[in-house]
Amino acid sequence: MQISQPLQPAETPGTPPPSPPRPQTPLDPARTEAFAGEVVDVLNKAALALLTSVGHQCGLFDTLAGLPPSTSADIAEAAGLDERYVREWLGGMVVGGFLEYAPQGRTYRLPPEHAASLTTAAGPDNLAGMMPYIAMMGEVEQQVLRCFRDGGGVPYSAYPRFQALQAEETARVYDEALVDTIVPLVPGLPERLRAGIDVLDVGTGQGHAPVVLAKAFPASRFHGLDQSESGIAAARAEATRTGLDNVRFTLGDSTDVTGLYDLITAFDVIHDLARPAETLAAIARSLRPDGTFLMGDIAASSRLEQNVTHPFGPALYGFSVFYCMTTSLSTGGAGLGTVWGSETAVQMLEDAGFESITIKSVEGDPINAYYVAGKH
Repeated sequence: MQISQPLQPAETPGTPPPSPPRPQTPLDPARTEAFAGEVVDVLNKAALALLTSVGHQCGLFDTLAGLPPSTSADIAEAAGLDERYVREWLGGMVVGGFLEYAPQGRTYRLPPEHAASLTTAAGPDNLAGMMPYIAMMGEVEQQVLRCFRDGGGVPYSAYPRFQALQAEETARVYDEALVDTIVPLVPGLPERLRAGIDVLDVGTGQGHAPVVLAKAFPASRFHGLDQSESGIAAARAEATRTGLDNVRFTLGDSTDVTGLYDLITAFDVIHDLARPAETLAAIARSLRPDGTFLMGDIAASSRLEQNVTHPFGPALYGFSVFYCMTTSLSTGGAGLGTVWGSETAVQMLEDAGFESITIKSVEGDPINAYYVAGKH
């Protein structure tokens, strides 16, 4: 039997012959095995993140911190939870290295060194409080997947839990550090606040930052602005509960700032906005000549290669894909995401009219940078 050869396409005069296939690079077995182990670790850590989220929201870490080595039944009773679910959760925490287990008595213990990162008493160091964001991202995964194929974004309305999670997370920081650590980053600002100035918080969310400041500086006047009806309602309710008469909240867009202020703040909000440049320009117009803009935002670079060693690098890019960038793109906005870093932030501040810009950091906080900006 004669085996025919496949027909070869005729070569066009002057056209170089097709390049031969590139030889496949031999795999490094050790590197292949090591990376496979890393991927398995990612899977295990992802499951641990969800278990940690549940433990935080159910109060299990706080319960364990107050107990001696205890059985699952004792722990469930102390937490007011179903024992079977608690027992399975405890198993995950043991094999994940979060808890210690004594098989003789079938007791579980939260080491105090671990409690320092997992309990309410840890304040801003409570990393367990960050884990519900992982679950929230999972809730919108299919919608984000659609955006990869079709473009656009996932609207803010798809994240009904976000503002509550954000309020809980930032409250830990504000209660601990806003008055005594963050405000003093601006030279002379504590003294000015004690004397009495006008302050606006842009993108105030549930308004906890202005409430904390209004308590600490009763001679100053505080105003919070946000486009979320539920957020403004929660802010007004907190102000009412505390009996403050020097703080008020307005429902409105961040690009529509009215009035003149001595201090304008924006904490972890500018990079999320649909129109960040317009917002910064509005802020600059609303500052009095000697006013200050204090902006807290991502402590990262606009250049990818500079973020490779960032301790929260993968989390920042994950949050961007699943929330920050996509919510902005959903409204046809800039979708800055991690493009917003120190370099882009400074450039946008300069474009908005700010001339004096200083970037400061707070010890123990690798996620946030604080920009102190003035118009002169």
